[in-house]
Amino acid sequence: MSGALVMWMACGFAMLEAGLVRSKNVVEILTKNIALYAIASIMYMVVGYNIMYGGGPNGFIPGFSFLLGADNAVDAVLSSGGDIYYSTLSDFFFQVVFVGAAMSIVSGAVAERMKLWSFLLFAIVLTGFIYPVEGYWKWGGGFLDGLGFLDFAGSGVVHLCGASAALAGVLILGARKGKYEGGKVKAIPGSNLPLATLGTFILWMGWFGFNGGSELMISNIEEANAVSMVFVNTNMAAAGGLVAALLLSQLWFGKADLTMALNGALAGLVAITAEPLTPTPLLATLVGVIGGMIVVPSIVFIDKARVDDPVGAISVHGVVGIWGLIAVAFTNPDGSLVAQLTGIGVIFGWVFGTSIVVWSIIKGIIGIRVSEEEELEGVDIGECGLEAYPEFTNK
Repeated sequence: MSGALVMWMACGFAMLEAGLVRSKNVVEILTKNIALYAIASIMYMVVGYNIMYGGGPNGFIPGFSFLLGADNAVDAVLSSGGDIYYSTLSDFFFQVVFVGAAMSIVSGAVAERMKLWSFLLFAIVLTGFIYPVEGYWKWGGGFLDGLGFLDFAGSGVVHLCGASAALAGVLILGARKGKYEGGKVKAIPGSNLPLATLGTFILWMGWFGFNGGSELMISNIEEANAVSMVFVNTNMAAAGGLVAALLLSQLWFGKADLTMALNGALAGLVAITAEPLTPTPLLATLVGVIGGMIVVPSIVFIDKARVDDPVGAISVHGVVGIWGLIAVAFTNPDGSLVAQLTGIGVIFGWVFGTSIVVWSIIKGIIGIRVSEEEELEGVDIGECGLEAYPEFTNK
């Protein structure tokens, strides 16, 4: 059930991104989102899951094998004394939707100017190799886990990973035409804010599976209470992030900015994902509030730094993901600031470094950016041959 909720987040990402891009680029971003989920499913089945959870010669180098093995036998489960407490295939399904979520983060950041097939080639590498390796270092029992790095449901493993790959892609790709003309930052509004709002609600709902499912099982009252606490804290962090971003945008811009409010809710969700169990609901709300207060200036600063991120993904999932990981040191008695900072550095360094290499290789072989003419017309026609709103598209 939790995996199904998280899978529904793929729809949330698609709707959010489709609402925040211009109407001439909607079909392509929808195609990217549904295709990346399919690619993530195949690559994680073929090799990714075994890299992440197949063990390895040491905590740094993961194992390598192909395809899923047989599920746990009844005798093995009954004789394990509780050590084996879930189906291998159910674990695969729950984990594969996390991989898709990480790749969805990249989609929005490179929107409106990247070639579709270049993006999908990168998706093969990220979901099959880059993500599983850093996932092994923490969730697969690798060296980060041994150091005491804590990441309950993926502020680092999922969200910082996706944002790091997105940042690498944006730097290689460059900004959209007209975004920074005359030395000024030009706002490029999205085409459908109702759709973006719907996407945010879908993500908010799916996050209960994202965080709640990471408890992994409910077999007694204590575990049931733990899942309940995770649900409450997840909701409160999102609420705190949204209210904080909404108030800050009113104070800063003189207007209640809906897009900042939406990103504030997502920031609260990302921030609490690293540790949604141990804080009180009030403390979880505070974690979300700080996330919402961080995301607004982060989006503004990154924009002024000429890093063109149409949906604010790098700020929401990367900058706030870092805050969520740091917050663990103050919300979990077992948390260590040194371990958390080490994990942040390792995940960012690995994903950003490998992504720069992969993006550069793809750029050198087939290119990653559409032509200037195609960008002006809209990537929907050039890449997909369709328009989402044929009667209303503004070229």
